[in-house]
Amino acid sequence: MSLNEEVELLKNIPLFAKIEPSKLKLLAFTSERLSYADGQVLFNQGDSGDAAYIIIGGTASVLIDTDDGKLEVAQLSKGDVVGEIAILCDVPRTATVQAKESLTTLKISKEAFFRLVTDFPQIAVEIMRELAARLEQTNIRLRAALSDKDG
Repeated sequence: MSLNEEVELLKNIPLFAKIEPSKLKLLAFTSERLSYADGQVLFNQGDSGDAAYIIIGGTASVLIDTDDGKLEVAQLSKGDVVGEIAILCDVPRTATVQAKESLTTLKISKEAFFRLVTDFPQIAVEIMRELAARLEQTNIRLRAALSDKDG
């Protein structure tokens, strides 16, 4: 994938949609492109957060630790962003992310991510929307799990 193709991909992600192409080109240029094989881990639950990742190809599983082992709570695919919670909230990683099939990502450093949020406050609004949507999905799953348990 060329730099221009990476910029096109970034433009189609709601988080980055309103950012001017020159800034997206800089973001793509300063990001590290990483490839993972099936089963490889991007990061583990509890790790410190040093970067966010944009999925540019393939799929990944979001896994949380439970008493019964790892539980898949989400799947990620092209255009999804992951890892931003740990760097924004300065907390340990809230889940493990593991490649399914082969996976390609752009790794955005904590510093570059904060620079973007500072330069483009609308990114912060998009992040809040995304986190609110994830929280709602979690609440729906939790209610369903509790009603299954009671029923």
